[in-house]
Amino acid sequence: MLKIQPLALAGLALALAACQAAPVPLASTATSAPTALPPLGAPVYTDASLPVEARVADLLARMTLQEKIGQMTLVEKFSLTPEVVTEHFIGGVLSGGAGRPAQNNAAAWAEMVDAYQAGAMATRLGIPLIYGVDAVHGHNNLRGATIFPHNIGLGATRDSDLLERIGQATAEEVAATGIPWNYAPVLAVARDIRWGRTYESYSENTAVVSELASAYLRGLQGNDLAGPLSVLGTAKHFVGDGGTAWGSSTTENYSLDQGVTEVDEASLRAVHLPPYRAALAAGAQTVMISFSSWGGGKMHGQAYLINDVLKGELGFQGFTVSDWGGIDQVDPDYYKAVVAATNAGVDMNMVPYDYERYVTTLTQAVEAGDVPLSRIDDAVSRILRVKFMAGLFEQPYADPARLPRVGADEHRALAREAVAKSLVLLKNEGALLPLAKDLPLLFVAGEAADDIGLQAGGWTIEWQGAAGQITEGTTLLEGIRQSVADPDAVQFNRFGRFESVLAANGQPAIAPVGVLVVGETPYAEGRGDSNDLSLSGADLATLGRLRESVDKVVLVIVSGRPRIITNVVGQVEAIVAAWLPGSEGQGLADGLFGDTPFTGQLPFSWPRSMDQLPFDFSNLPAAGCAAPLYPFGYGLEADGTSAVAAAVCE
Repeated sequence: MLKIQPLALAGLALALAACQAAPVPLASTATSAPTALPPLGAPVYTDASLPVEARVADLLARMTLQEKIGQMTLVEKFSLTPEVVTEHFIGGVLSGGAGRPAQNNAAAWAEMVDAYQAGAMATRLGIPLIYGVDAVHGHNNLRGATIFPHNIGLGATRDSDLLERIGQATAEEVAATGIPWNYAPVLAVARDIRWGRTYESYSENTAVVSELASAYLRGLQGNDLAGPLSVLGTAKHFVGDGGTAWGSSTTENYSLDQGVTEVDEASLRAVHLPPYRAALAAGAQTVMISFSSWGGGKMHGQAYLINDVLKGELGFQGFTVSDWGGIDQVDPDYYKAVVAATNAGVDMNMVPYDYERYVTTLTQAVEAGDVPLSRIDDAVSRILRVKFMAGLFEQPYADPARLPRVGADEHRALAREAVAKSLVLLKNEGALLPLAKDLPLLFVAGEAADDIGLQAGGWTIEWQGAAGQITEGTTLLEGIRQSVADPDAVQFNRFGRFESVLAANGQPAIAPVGVLVVGETPYAEGRGDSNDLSLSGADLATLGRLRESVDKVVLVIVSGRPRIITNVVGQVEAIVAAWLPGSEGQGLADGLFGDTPFTGQLPFSWPRSMDQLPFDFSNLPAAGCAAPLYPFGYGLEADGTSAVAAAVCE
């Protein structure tokens, strides 16, 4: 019997519209009858009082091959309807980078997810699906959700308690929309900041990544996976995705992303594997396989690493999931790719489009004996185990009472705290910072000063992110005006043109301080791979104009990785690395005006030139012109020295 909670019923029409499908009676769409199964007694898998393993065994024994392969299939929401979920027994649905409902609000998200869940509950066995989303810095596809700093900024905090609290807040907002599965955290130890995913990494340092990712995962999942505010985390991308070599990628025009990790096994184990040990110890139940390659093959086909190391040596009992179409890259022959990846230990396939091709191919492979039925049963048992542990059979639908938790005031206050703790003070000549709140005149310049989209970066509303007012929040400019004694004293011009202000009656000939906020066009994944991290010509021109109008300059860098600033260090009195702070720009203003102290430490070594990249971490000089401009761990307190001797090297 199909049971839909009120929220699912109320939003079914809206959700179906969001799925781009005409309404079809859900209960009439199941086309597959069970083939010959052994006689079974009354089902016990629905009894929550029984041990998980007993429930898994009972349910598995009742499933046809089609139902089992359906559980192994994960489809992007734009590629199917709730009726398809019923017909093909689909085990998982996901929202991609922009996979949102037509009305991008929390209620519409919950209604959309519930509609797909209703499709799963209409199947013969009523196995709930697992819905996943990339909530990599908050529930970032949802307009109005709290957007936390990207991981690179959180890495600068070195604050595991903060990370755990952010995980909890993110889980609250994701769970409020009925989603039990988050494709986060990224465990990559990024070793080359030219990588477009650098900001998704906590650090170049293995220990920092291990500690902070595990803390976030603990917060996300809580003490009880079946709890109403628990969301499953995903340790990704297994393994070595942060160590790929420049020019080794064969995807689109990528250079690093999805490339080859050219290290020996000892280095792979020493640098890239420890975060997975830590994540599994913290309770990770799903692991996403990397697009990257190692040892002559794509990671999705690496039986040694997935079966022997992850599931064997590390004792992983949860399920593995492919990345977006990752199985397809294993072999040009799709049949061979499916066989190799499945036998290598990939349990659930993120198709994400042509699910029928995948289902048909894997069915043929099992019938031909190329994929043993025991491998199918192992994969499905792992998936079912996690679904039982997460309480999906008992509470498959969203709870409308939780919707107000999205964008809650205390979550935004937490994000503001995280922004302030993420700031790294690189230079502070003459103790310019903190700024006085009673400045008679303060000039603010730069396009990133008043742009929430640039402030949030990629993976925000859109996969690649976007400039402009794409979601709710506070920009740095707004935060500055809320911090000073007289908001009218703050003058903004994105191009640094303040001649008319200076010419006005009663104004001084020059302003005492100017704040220049430089940013970058948002990007995600390999589309952000870049061999030029210099400030743009437009930024340099703005700095030149601002310099003529002020006595002293504070340079604020909003970016997903260190930028090349060696040529401007001597032109400004203070420099703050703000990373990608997210929706709460007030936290950045808190640091500039001394409401919070500067405590951030660099999570990545800061290069003085592109010629230094990638760094040789096995032989990295501590001083001299071959050393980084600022080393890993660098960060001044507000009253600290501002001398940067290395900056004068030619």
